[in-house]
Amino acid sequence: MIIDSHIHLKHGDAAKTEYSPETIVAMMDSAGIDKAVVFAMSTTTSHSIQMAQDARAKFPDRLIPYVYALPHYERPVLSEIRNAITGLGFRGIKIHYVECSLAPHIIDPVIQLAGQLKVPCLIDFGGQMQAVERLARTFPQTRMIVAHMGLYQSRDEGLIDRCISLAETYSNLYLDISGVLLTHKVTEAIDRLSSERVLWGSDGPHPQPSITQFIRTEREKVTSLRLSPAEEEALLGGSIASLLDL
Repeated sequence: MIIDSHIHLKHGDAAKTEYSPETIVAMMDSAGIDKAVVFAMSTTTSHSIQMAQDARAKFPDRLIPYVYALPHYERPVLSEIRNAITGLGFRGIKIHYVECSLAPHIIDPVIQLAGQLKVPCLIDFGGQMQAVERLARTFPQTRMIVAHMGLYQSRDEGLIDRCISLAETYSNLYLDISGVLLTHKVTEAIDRLSSERVLWGSDGPHPQPSITQFIRTEREKVTSLRLSPAEEEALLGGSIASLLDL
């Protein structure tokens, strides 16, 4: 079973780009993807819940919803997150550094709640390795997926090496390979961590060159690595399935 661990229902307020569940599932079909984690971005937590819930209702056997956490010191959103997970069956939490402060007084309550509810957090840290280490050390009970192996489309080998080393130190860290350009580092991460802690995701949809070609290219990135059948199977779905208890 092939599972995409990282698809957006909506990406970018500036462009107001919104992808329907039907578009996402058609894109999945074109790339041979059985299931996908979906979440909304660039919106409020409550709206993200509604969007992901509506998508899951249309394709309950294909789409796995995450709640988008957008906490603020005046708006903790913890009750909304808790209800999405315990009441609506959402399977994880998405956090994005561009819209959400990673300061302790803002993000720590969300990370702590994720540990209590036993769901993973997919976090785009934007290259902030100090934040990765602080959260991994402070909340060992919370499983955190570091998006893009640290930084989207990074060519900084030192940063990626730091990310892999942190995952070696902290067993609650998992690495997402969407948007990773230095694919030899994916193979290195698998060798150092095992394929069970490295996850494939498309970070789609993206319109260039097309939403279908984008996701096919991301999948082909995995098949080009010449992994063992067991490693490829884990990377393309087994690891995230285990993490989500699917």
